[in-house]
Parts: sequence; structure tokens; C-alpha cells
Amino acid sequence: MTLLLFVAGLVLLIFGADLLVRGAGKLALSLGIAPLVVGLTVVAFGTSSPEMAVSVQGAMSGQVDVAMGNVVGSNIFNVLFILGLSALITPLLVDQQIIRQEVPIMIGVSLLLFAVAHDGTISFAEGALFCVLLAVYTAFLYWQGMRKQSAALEAEFAEGIGTAEGAKKGWDGHWAVQVLLVVVGLGLLVLGADWFVGAAIKFAQALGVSEVVIGLTIVAAGTSMPEVATSVMASIRGQRDIAVGNVIGSNIFNVLAVLGVSAVVAPGVGLPVAPSLIAFDLPVMVAVAVACLPIFFTGNLLARWEGGVFFAMYVAYTTYVILYAQQHDALNEFSLVMTWVVLPAVALTIGVVALREIQSRRRAS
Repeated sequence: MTLLLFVAGLVLLIFGADLLVRGAGKLALSLGIAPLVVGLTVVAFGTSSPEMAVSVQGAMSGQVDVAMGNVVGSNIFNVLFILGLSALITPLLVDQQIIRQEVPIMIGVSLLLFAVAHDGTISFAEGALFCVLLAVYTAFLYWQGMRKQSAALEAEFAEGIGTAEGAKKGWDGHWAVQVLLVVVGLGLLVLGADWFVGAAIKFAQALGVSEVVIGLTIVAAGTSMPEVATSVMASIRGQRDIAVGNVIGSNIFNVLAVLGVSAVVAPGVGLPVAPSLIAFDLPVMVAVAVACLPIFFTGNLLARWEGGVFFAMYVAYTTYVILYAQQHDALNEFSLVMTWVVLPAVALTIGVVALREIQSRRRAS
């Protein structure tokens, strides 16, 4: 029954997110909002709705480790696994706006989360601050998106997201149907989150691992399935800015909205943060966000080999989390190899590539 509830909850989360994104996206387009704005806000935020549902449910029910682990694990999963897999399918060209604006904002909110969580709690006031920052960021994206953008970028989002004319066609072309899809999607998210979190807690108890580990791995991967589908399909179709923008936007939303709301609704003084998250997983999340900047900067391209590095790093991270949870005999040897061989080699490679790109641009100018 636990496995059945886990699978059924995950299905409801994914299906509910799909209905929510479809209804909200078409409704926004019908109201005349630009496809670029819809893509960077409604779609990116909508694909993070399972994280929101699961983390808020966990916070309200006292399962705070699942709530925190879900967000941190999802942000790591989004960059390393989803962008890595998407780049392996086809190299991802990255728009200048994402490099100069969205990635620095993602790094900034990641550093902010690390700073406020360092005392072991995300308080009610800090959660409220996150919500205010989300509102400011969304308003800024709306203002920016309604201004004139590059024709290529607007065309890509219009093709991938849709247009106002297209939103009014088909069985879901009427505003009442679109509102109904949003309501039904939200209902499925709430029900799916309840089943999914309950089953995840029982898995943690049965496997003898902490709720943090379950949140960082199984729950994080499960709630990120909408991002996987959106980014991978966009990559296959050649809509590369959508593939990258969806991941970056979702990571920003996860920190500001998901943790913000979770900290506000959590009973007691706020949202407690496990010491293991502060010592290891939060620094990894920040490092992963920072790693995007030099990689995206090199030729405005996430190449296949860089995608392969991202994907391999996610496998290594997950392996470490599992070995640590089980206190496996191979943990020390694995940690030594990762610390003194793999991580320095990756950092050196990224640094050399970035340095060559800077020198190339100086010569060109």
C-alpha cells in the first residue's frame, strides 16, 4: 500500500502540474501576456508546483526535513541532471539575458538561503521576505518581458509556449475551462502531495535513513519530473532557451516561493534546517548554481561534454548521499577520490575553459 500510495501520489503531482501549467499558461496568453513572460514565470513556476505542494504539506504536518530536503535536492537535480541530460541530447545555446540576469539572480537567492539557514532555522520573517522578493522578481520579469525583446527569443517562446490566438482555440480555449483546469490541477497537487509525503516518510522509516535523505533523493527527483519533461522536450525540439530558462526559473521559485511559503505556514518558530544540510547539501547547491556562470559564459553554450560533466556530478552526489546515509565501508575512499581528484579536476577544467573564452573575447575586441 505504501508503494501504491507513493506512485499514485507522484502521478497526481505530475498530472496536476500539467493541468495547472496548461490552464494558467493559456489563461495568461488569452489575457494578452507575452509568451516570453508566460514562459519565464507561469511555465517555470508551474512546473515547480509539485515542490510547492510537497514542501508546504511537509511543513504543515511537521515533516520539515522533507520540505527542506525536497527544495535543496530539487535545485541540485534541476541543474546537474536536467541541464546535463538536455545538453547531452543537444548542445544548449544560452541567451544573454539568462547569463547576465537569471543565473546571477539564482546564485544570489542560493547564497541568501545559505545565509539565513546557517543559524539552523528559516524564521517566519525570513520566509515572508522570500515571498516579497518573489513578488518583486515576478513584477520585474513582467515589466521586462512586455518591453521589446530580440525577435529570435520572442519567436522561440511563441513557438514553444503559444500565442494569444492559439490559446483561444481547441477544447480548452474558453477562459472558464482554463480556470477549471487550474482549480482541478491545484486539487490534484494537494491530494498527491498528501499521499506522496506520507509514503516517503514510511520509506525512510523502513530503510532506516533520515527524512532529509529521502527528501534530497527520491522526493526531489519525483517532484522535478515536470521540469524534466519540459526541458528535455524543449531541447529535442530545439527550443534551447526554454530548456535552460525553465530550470533557472524553477530554482529561483523553489527558494523564494516554496521555502518562503513553507516557512510562513510551518508551526512554531519557523522551518528548522538539519545540520547535515548546512554542512554539505546547501554548499553543494550554491556551488552548482555558481558553476553555471562560467560554463554558460563560454561561447553562450552548454556543450555536450559539459552536460556530461553535470550528469556525472549528479550521479556522484547521489552516490555520496546514499553511502553517507548507510555509513557504507566505501564512504571514506569515495570521499577522498571526490575531494582530491574529481572535484579539483572539474574546477580546473571549467577555469581553463573560462580563461580561454575571456582571452578570446579580448583578442576579438
